[in-house]
Amino acid sequence: MRIIRTIPELRTALKARREGGNTIGFVPTMGFLHEGHASLIRQCAARCDCPVVSIFVNPTQFGPEEDFAQYPRDAERDQNLCLKLGVKILFMPEPSEVYPTGFSTFVEPGNLGNVLCGEFRPGHFRGVATVVTKLFNMVQPNLAFFGQKDFQQVAVIRRLVKDLNLPVDIIAAPTIREADGLAMSSRNTYLSPENRQRALCISRGLLKAEAAFRGGTRDAEALLAAAKTELNEMDEIHYCELVDALTLEPVSREVNRAAVLAVAAMVGRTRLIDNVLLSPSADTSHFISHLGD
Repeated sequence: MRIIRTIPELRTALKARREGGNTIGFVPTMGFLHEGHASLIRQCAARCDCPVVSIFVNPTQFGPEEDFAQYPRDAERDQNLCLKLGVKILFMPEPSEVYPTGFSTFVEPGNLGNVLCGEFRPGHFRGVATVVTKLFNMVQPNLAFFGQKDFQQVAVIRRLVKDLNLPVDIIAAPTIREADGLAMSSRNTYLSPENRQRALCISRGLLKAEAAFRGGTRDAEALLAAAKTELNEMDEIHYCELVDALTLEPVSREVNRAAVLAVAAMVGRTRLIDNVLLSPSADTSHFISHLGD
């Protein structure tokens, strides 16, 4: 595995791979890798000749009162995991490499970035859209892999790829959960043992609604109610919404096409997000991967 920290070195290394006929796969991350990231890297390595992973804690997607400085980091552990998983190139740039002096151009994600998490984290998806566009231009992958847990992020990225005519296929993979149902997240490390247990009510509510959907319930209010009955242990609920899987617009009546039931809530000082896809498709994993293509 080759660790690269500059854009020119990255482009030179990938040019040789590309000219050699390699398919370039890409998993962008902010590091502190867990099994959710590992599952994406495994898929990337299985489908691509040259799996590339980036580790970059992107400052432009954090608000002034958010946890940029405290975001968990463990470069040595991440490097060892990437080596074990067969990563060919690990890109670990400094902030000044990605945002040089005088940087002033941003990608605006439109309405998809203003709803749900965008309402509570203004500017977040502007930062996400900008850094992902920059990383795609640096790596120029054939395929890029993302997790369903960050469903709104995937929706924003699919839209920017389509709108900006970027030649990359976006592959989304199902959320990876702990044995007790908690969605894997680097921020889970912030949780005290007590708050870790309280946080389980998020996945409990979502999975309860998912079970109701599988049992034939299609009424939006009933599905939302099933999830909300489990959320009373949260300190603050930012949203619990049922939205169209493509447009992220609220579903107010019946679920007659793919929808996402999404939650964002505060547990202590930690903000957690999670969601379930409510799809009429029997092959949900395939549906997630190709949603919006």
